[in-house]
Amino acid sequence: MKITELLTKHTIKLNIESKEKENVIDEMVTVLDKAGKLNDRQAYKEAILNRESQSSTGIGEGIAIPHAKTASVINPAIAFGRSKDGVDYESLDGQPAHLVFMIAATEGANNTHLEALSRLSTLLMREEIRKQLLEAESEDAIIDIINQHDKDDDEEEEETAPAPAGKGKILAVTACPTGIAHTFMAADALKEKAKELGVEIKVETNGSSGIKHKLTAQEIEDAPAIIVAADKQVEMERFKGKRVLQVPVTAGIRRPQELIEKAVNQDAPIYQGSGGGSSAQSDENEPKAKSGGIGNAFYKHLMSGVSNMLPFVVGGGILVAISFFWGIHSSDPNDPSYNTFAAALNFIGGDNALKLIVAVLAGFIAMSIADRPGFAPGMVGGFMATQANAGFLGGLIAGFLAGYVVILLKKVFVFIPQSLDGLKPVLIYPLFGIFITGVLMQFVINTPVAAFMNFLTDWLQSLGTGNLVLMGIILGGMMAIDMGGPLNKAAFTFGIAMIDAGNYAPHAAIMAGGMVPPLGIALATTIFRNKFSQRDREAGITCYFMGAAFVTEGAIPFAAADPLRVIPAAVVGAAVAGGLTEFFRVTLPAPHGGIFVAFITNHPLLYLLSIVIGAVIMAMILGIVKKPVTEK
Repeated sequence: MKITELLTKHTIKLNIESKEKENVIDEMVTVLDKAGKLNDRQAYKEAILNRESQSSTGIGEGIAIPHAKTASVINPAIAFGRSKDGVDYESLDGQPAHLVFMIAATEGANNTHLEALSRLSTLLMREEIRKQLLEAESEDAIIDIINQHDKDDDEEEEETAPAPAGKGKILAVTACPTGIAHTFMAADALKEKAKELGVEIKVETNGSSGIKHKLTAQEIEDAPAIIVAADKQVEMERFKGKRVLQVPVTAGIRRPQELIEKAVNQDAPIYQGSGGGSSAQSDENEPKAKSGGIGNAFYKHLMSGVSNMLPFVVGGGILVAISFFWGIHSSDPNDPSYNTFAAALNFIGGDNALKLIVAVLAGFIAMSIADRPGFAPGMVGGFMATQANAGFLGGLIAGFLAGYVVILLKKVFVFIPQSLDGLKPVLIYPLFGIFITGVLMQFVINTPVAAFMNFLTDWLQSLGTGNLVLMGIILGGMMAIDMGGPLNKAAFTFGIAMIDAGNYAPHAAIMAGGMVPPLGIALATTIFRNKFSQRDREAGITCYFMGAAFVTEGAIPFAAADPLRVIPAAVVGAAVAGGLTEFFRVTLPAPHGGIFVAFITNHPLLYLLSIVIGAVIMAMILGIVKKPVTEK
């Protein structure tokens, strides 16, 4: 699709009258409204202003690109306004804006529309085009200029040619909230500057039409550093252990040389991982792209739910733990230890934040499968699982059920004409998605799943000491095998499920096992100083704090540098710690917090002893198997 199919003579205003930003926005919204592109003028203006509140779309160089993707748009369109005197648009470079392109995208805009919209932002990076637009004398001249430079290609050039200077291929990811303008302008700015500096680069764009030029695992492995210029969540876990520069998307537009030079010089921190998933959007009529078969897709969707659930688990769990300072039963009005503030903390963390975790898990699993239309059915299905005591298993089923129900609805309602696409995300998908998911959860899933969860809880509580120790060894070892990867997350999720079901023993082994790898590394770098470089010894100090806070990922740089020695040592130490917690019959009702929640276990000293023994064993193994380091 050509840009001029969206930018027409009816949506061009050669002389903007206003001088202030909000008045200019109102003026441009009026242009689109008079051209019949909007069904709710006020709603569209509010969407534009909401985008401006996140960061100004005055990108500098005399350009502003206000944009919004909303159901208040009937048909995708572009409005162009020009001000010879300039508009105070709060631009990044402090200069007035002379060229204003307002982009209106429908909620269900298809790929051809979105690609045309994004190509416009690419064209505006070129100085000669901006100059021609400023000097054009008529609407027809504006159209001719755009047509002259617009090439309706299916794919843009993937990356710059190999760099003659051999400085090493760097990688970048760009993304903005709507994925229309800033995403591609940042990508173009980085590629142009890299070409000028003689640096080879590949840029992945997370736009509204999906992810383009996705970075491969091998490219990430080989890259000296990665630039992430994004104002929305992108897939970050793939960059664990790599040097990553995380900046706003506007930095990619305004400061590309600085970012590229830092990346080439590896002047960036090592990314430790945070459980973040990808929130990049794809075409709303298609399920998200699979990256390696059913298993990988299942794991990706599951991790999206788990990652977004974690803030509720951490925040709510620690608030509950703090409330226990006044006594385990301090939130009970009938108990002598009752404290009003403790009761408030317990209410906020336990009765609210932790009560949401199953619904959030299900909502984001469904959203990962079917994009935003899946979120509401997933949340409702997950909340129904909570109400029916179907627990985590019910939430998992609800998330996948809701996601694929919405995928089915997208296929069923594909016949709806494009002019009514805006009805799908605001009416059709929520209505039928919630209804179908809710009916299946209510009459088919909740009852048997709740019965199974009760059976599982009773069975775990009936296990003898020998079986409990074996379970603790397995769970503790799983936390250390991949340190934040699939096995680690599977064990952690199981522990949260057991807490939700009222069984607190498994999570004691899980948290102890997860704390051992960084603590074992820290002890080893302190005791066996000749086995580690100066840089490793300095990093080892940080591991004390990361281990104490239950951040297993703190050991990743050491495991990546020496996997054959570090990982087996970590697994043995973590397995011992997990087994000991079960041998001592330790229970832990807090889902996160490390040693800071040890006091709420039934045996605090035995719990801490288990962790210390596991960490010491790991450190001793490393002291034996690692060779002395000779530093110049």
